[in-house]
Parts: sequence; structure tokens; C-alpha cells
Amino acid sequence: MGFISFIGRVTFSAIFILAAWQKIQDFGDDGGSALKTLEPKLDLFKNHVFETLHFKVPPVETKHLLMGAIALEGFGGLLFTVGSSVGAYLLLIFLAAVTPIVHDFYNYDLSSPEYVHQFNQFLKNLALFGALLFFLGMRNSTYRQIRRKQPAKSKVQ
Repeated sequence: MGFISFIGRVTFSAIFILAAWQKIQDFGDDGGSALKTLEPKLDLFKNHVFETLHFKVPPVETKHLLMGAIALEGFGGLLFTVGSSVGAYLLLIFLAAVTPIVHDFYNYDLSSPEYVHQFNQFLKNLALFGALLFFLGMRNSTYRQIRRKQPAKSKVQ
């Protein structure tokens, strides 16, 4: 069971590690294609938040946000590979922050091919989010079961 679990974590985290590596390789001085994709989508998201909630998102350098996202994605994937729950939490933060901004299906017409693509990517990330929650839930329940099975230490002096 341990080896199969490890292979599962490796294949699951490969999505995140390889994507982070690709973004690092492409980053350069101008932030690469990821920054060019993120900037207009982030502006749309900020406008949507302001129109809906009447809350202005504080100005932050988009390049810094992208570097933070790459760090969460890469380190989270590496830590998740070795079975760390910290890695799972980092990936949860990454998915919760990035998914509604990058996969903005709500900004497209229902009949457009871009809507279908973004909605499918949104659902994929939602499934990954659920898998991470499942991992954390199973990890916590397994830990509790192991603690219950341990015999109480006698206090004989």
C-alpha cells in the first residue's frame, strides 16, 4: 500500500511540479507567457470583484503574484510527493487563488469554445482541489486510527 500511495502522489504532483518548472524556464525578464496571460485575467477579476462586492483589490505587482504562485505550485508539489500535508495545504492555497482568476469561464459567452475550455479547466482544478481535501482527510483519519490502536503506557514505578 505504501508504494502504491507513493506512486499516486508522484503522478498527482507531477502536474504541479512540471507546470512550475515550465513557468520558471519561460519566466525571463518579462515574466514570460504566464505573465502575459495572467495580467489581463487579473484585471478582469479585480473589476469583477469591485463591481460585485464594491471592494477594491489592493494594487500588487503581477510579476510578484506570479512568482508566489510558482513557488506554491513547485514547493507544494515537491512536499506532497514525499507525503507532507504541508505540501497539500500549499497546493490547496495555490488552486484556491489561481483557479477563479485564470480559468474565468464566467467572462465568456456560453456558446463560445473558450467558455467550454475554461470551464473544463476550472472543473479539472476543482477535482484536484477535492483530491487534496480527500488526501488530508484520509491522512488525519489514519493518524487517529493509529493513535487509538496504541496501548496505554503503564505508570508503574
